[in-house]
Amino acid sequence: MSGKKGMDRFVSALEKYKYVALVAMVGVLLLIWPTPSERETASAQAQPRADPFAAGELEGRLEQALSQVEGAGRVTVVLTLDTSPRQVLAQEGRSVEGEGRTERETEVILASKGSGGQEPVEVQQLGPSYRGALVVAAGGDDPAVRLSLIQAVSALTGLGSDKISICKGK
Repeated sequence: MSGKKGMDRFVSALEKYKYVALVAMVGVLLLIWPTPSERETASAQAQPRADPFAAGELEGRLEQALSQVEGAGRVTVVLTLDTSPRQVLAQEGRSVEGEGRTERETEVILASKGSGGQEPVEVQQLGPSYRGALVVAAGGDDPAVRLSLIQAVSALTGLGSDKISICKGK
């Protein structure tokens, strides 16, 4: 009978404290729930975003497009960068005045990512500035083809015609 009496006592206590027991079980589940390790989090943050201004990608697309110009033939494009692509990050600044001089302090503004991480707030993404372009084309000796190639490269890169060199290829 003592076993049945103990069981009744347990059931009545469970009935009385069922919400406390439920909250405790949820807490235990949250503690043992798998979370990403520091290594996984660091590797996810280290993965670079796709660069919309990748020079190699632009060279490939230029080669494809320029080879379609009538008389150009097979085309190879080489671009050189003056400045690389860069991000402009949101910053918060304040001026501190003291002893006849003013110091400006700035901090990058961070936004919360969903999993407790933070990342800087990007205001603007600036594209690269090109220094020059070399286009080697099979039909590069024809003046009409040269003009078409120079105009196309200039339109896509913003380079002046003096910064674009067209050479005859094999």
